[in-house]
Amino acid sequence: MQAKRIIQFLAALAEHNEREWFKAHKDEYLACRDDFEAGVQQLIGRIGAFDPSVAHVVAHDCVYRPQRDIRFSTDKSPYKRHISAYICERGRKSIRGGYYLHMQPGQCLVAIGTPWLPTNILTACRQDMMGRPDEWRKTVENRKFLKYFGRPGSGNWDFEKLDEKGFGMMRLKTAPKGFDRDSDLIEYLRMKDYLVWQRVSDSFFEGDAWLDHTEDLCRTAQPMVAFVNEVVADYD
Repeated sequence: MQAKRIIQFLAALAEHNEREWFKAHKDEYLACRDDFEAGVQQLIGRIGAFDPSVAHVVAHDCVYRPQRDIRFSTDKSPYKRHISAYICERGRKSIRGGYYLHMQPGQCLVAIGTPWLPTNILTACRQDMMGRPDEWRKTVENRKFLKYFGRPGSGNWDFEKLDEKGFGMMRLKTAPKGFDRDSDLIEYLRMKDYLVWQRVSDSFFEGDAWLDHTEDLCRTAQPMVAFVNEVVADYD
């Protein structure tokens, strides 16, 4: 990808977040979006080799639109300050776990997993962990997973202050209802999401070299995604 060009456009958009400016620079936006989509399509090909559930996905359907939903926001700027994509079996609006790319000046990110689940599905995931503890630990406590993402974090989610790597955005202060607070799995039972991430530099996505490391991140987290998606599939 031409990461430098995309980041420069996003920086300019953040400074001139107005419809007239965007209209005047729409050709540049479309060029950046098409380049980003091409990179996403390359990544889909890589991921599909070890996660066939997303092999059929098309990049155009993964990339989020630039317009912001301002109906309930005090910030009325019309456009997002980032460009992003969610590669997921059931599409970017699905609650199933998937693979997320985020490009934004100073806030670039690769994330894998599911950022939010309804309480009933979250409870079912916790019950599944308790029923298959060894399998769960194998997915999230192997050497490579811990190297890339670490153990469950503090749960104090603030996108602009994210650690360089992490596992879990939010967690309960105590054990969820119906679960033993002294369980060996308590650090996982308290989690309210199953998302891992690595922050990357603005230049990370330049060219094609980023594909190798991103593929490795996705491959490492895929067993966790599959474990959770087995449960989510009964509801989605």
